[in-house]
Amino acid sequence: MSTTHEVFNQPAPLVGYNLFETNRPLRDALAFNAPQLRTDALHALGAKVGTADMQRHARLANAQGPQLHTHDRFGRRIDEVEFHPSYHALMGAAVGAGLHGAPWGSTQAHAHVQRAAGFMLFTELEPSILCPISMSYAATPALRGNAAVYADWGPKLTSLSYDPALAPLENKPGVTMGMGMTEKQGGSDVRANTTAAMREGNDAWGERYAITGHKWFFSAPMCDAFLILAQAPAGLSCFFLPRVLPDGTRNAIYIQRLKDKLGNKANASSEVEFHGASAWLVGEEGRGVPQILEMGTMTRLDCALGTSGLMRQALSLALDHTAQRQAFGKPLIAQPLMKNVLADLALESEASTALAMRLARAFDHPGDDHERLMARLLTPVAKFWICKRGSHFAQEAMECLGGNGYVEEGGEGVMARIYREMPLNSIWEGAGNIMALDLLRGLRKGDAVAALAHELAPARGQHAALDRIADALPARIEAMASDTEARRLVQDVALAMQAALLAQTAPGAVAASFCDSRLGGNWGHAFGTLGTHNDFDAILQRAQPR
Repeated sequence: MSTTHEVFNQPAPLVGYNLFETNRPLRDALAFNAPQLRTDALHALGAKVGTADMQRHARLANAQGPQLHTHDRFGRRIDEVEFHPSYHALMGAAVGAGLHGAPWGSTQAHAHVQRAAGFMLFTELEPSILCPISMSYAATPALRGNAAVYADWGPKLTSLSYDPALAPLENKPGVTMGMGMTEKQGGSDVRANTTAAMREGNDAWGERYAITGHKWFFSAPMCDAFLILAQAPAGLSCFFLPRVLPDGTRNAIYIQRLKDKLGNKANASSEVEFHGASAWLVGEEGRGVPQILEMGTMTRLDCALGTSGLMRQALSLALDHTAQRQAFGKPLIAQPLMKNVLADLALESEASTALAMRLARAFDHPGDDHERLMARLLTPVAKFWICKRGSHFAQEAMECLGGNGYVEEGGEGVMARIYREMPLNSIWEGAGNIMALDLLRGLRKGDAVAALAHELAPARGQHAALDRIADALPARIEAMASDTEARRLVQDVALAMQAALLAQTAPGAVAASFCDSRLGGNWGHAFGTLGTHNDFDAILQRAQPR
């Protein structure tokens, strides 16, 4: 029996490959930032997240997203979110890899760098379940503000066991944490919060309060506990709020609805109300913002890591598709203009990886003055610039696949999922203006400008355009009297840092092309506008996923 047509010139799915082994930019960034790091665990994770089975879990967790059940069938209030089993499979894999809190229980010198690399690899598989993973990672340093709570919860926050059950702490081998900061009327201006905290007494966890109010974004609602902000008698304060109280009863947290979001579909984000919910003070009363900023710094690192991971996956899909797809007599990747586009994307991806991993290194050395300054400065820089580039990057990578990239079906649907996910990291944990202003505050303190110059110094003399911007930055920072040009400044600091890092970690073709285009002006306003003198083949060979 004859068929009506034969399917040909359609690429095979990108599956069954090791995401770590084929990611040369990430491996070189690790060698630069953590030269003694053993990478066995990253090799194993890279193999796992590249399997067809894990890709199926990622698809199902997004296609069959979370569902809210406010009441049981008898009318009792339960406020539970039901997830597809694939969500739990992904969570179990991420927790098992230690992405949620392993550095806090490790004595390894490069624990945060290793965790950062793993976070990037997992993001390529499925980013939205990493929301509770990231918040669990970020909660630990802030939670130390209540020694009694930390003593009980800290070990289970670093456990490699994932348990989704809603149960008392003593019945769970491992736990996760979320957060609730913003309210309807305030958004980023958390000092406008109206949620009230009234003292109730003292117990084994310290000062206990009754919380009444709401949170406009409460992520992720099925975590075991949360850090929230509320107005105490002395002012805005940070509180630890468990889902299940020590006596086994459920806390008075009422989920109003789940957010219907553009992307991040596998993760549940919610609106909640508190009706006299029990919570315990973390840190000093009235010092909630500084206390919670410890958590915000870590989640901002993850925003940069996550977007870098998404860029890498979008690039890998584009490279793999164009290597297999024939057009006008040869593979798409062999067409000169497509080479330009792909090479330009490869430069952007590698530069983002280099900057994000350099930031992660700073968290491994909290006692080092220079590294502490780098954490303070590079957190808003990386969060702003990498995340700002993400959406444009994803759109261009999608275009490399043509119409196949725009569909939601099968393996090609990963690109559409990446595109919908990209804006989130730019918005979450402080949008662009918040990050730009935060950098200004950091640069106006102490030895920050000198520390930045020290960071750029090893790359001086390697490209004239990099030298020019490095020379100009101190005077520009000193002369900036208003906030109007803050975005331009954070952009230029990011580009200078990326160029300096590539000069130290990447092959000459990559570093020279980046400096020539991003700093030297030999570039247009869209990807694919590199000058003809660039070594496109060398750049593309380095970036290939298989």
